[in-house]
Amino acid sequence: MTRVVMLIHGEAGNYGASFPDFPGATTGADDLDELYRKAAEMLAFHVGGLVEDGEPVPRARSLEELRGDPVFVEDSRDALVGLIEVDLPGRAVRVNISVEESLLKRIDRAAEAAGESRSGFLAQAAKARLTSSVA
Repeated sequence: MTRVVMLIHGEAGNYGASFPDFPGATTGADDLDELYRKAAEMLAFHVGGLVEDGEPVPRARSLEELRGDPVFVEDSRDALVGLIEVDLPGRAVRVNISVEESLLKRIDRAAEAAGESRSGFLAQAAKARLTSSVA
């Protein structure tokens, strides 16, 4: 888990979140509990897109580091500052697994139909299963 600084703008019933270290990653919600939940999901998705596109993933700076950044000081002037813990995707790691042969054929057909690689298909399926088991 990584702690990421989040700026919260808005007022009751209309909140927005942005992340100083992840430009372009924003989300909104009607209440703060929902905002925190959506922000963690959106940031993981945003970073996953960076990884898939081969883009560098910015380092998440600490709040202390950000307080020395004049842009952060200006951006945070009219905002609440929050911290979220998020499981950010990292680099891909090669693994060796055993799968029943006919299941592997079904996986390969489904991956091809979705325009994905076997690895990408299995990773997405695992993420979906992990998300549904947590909810």
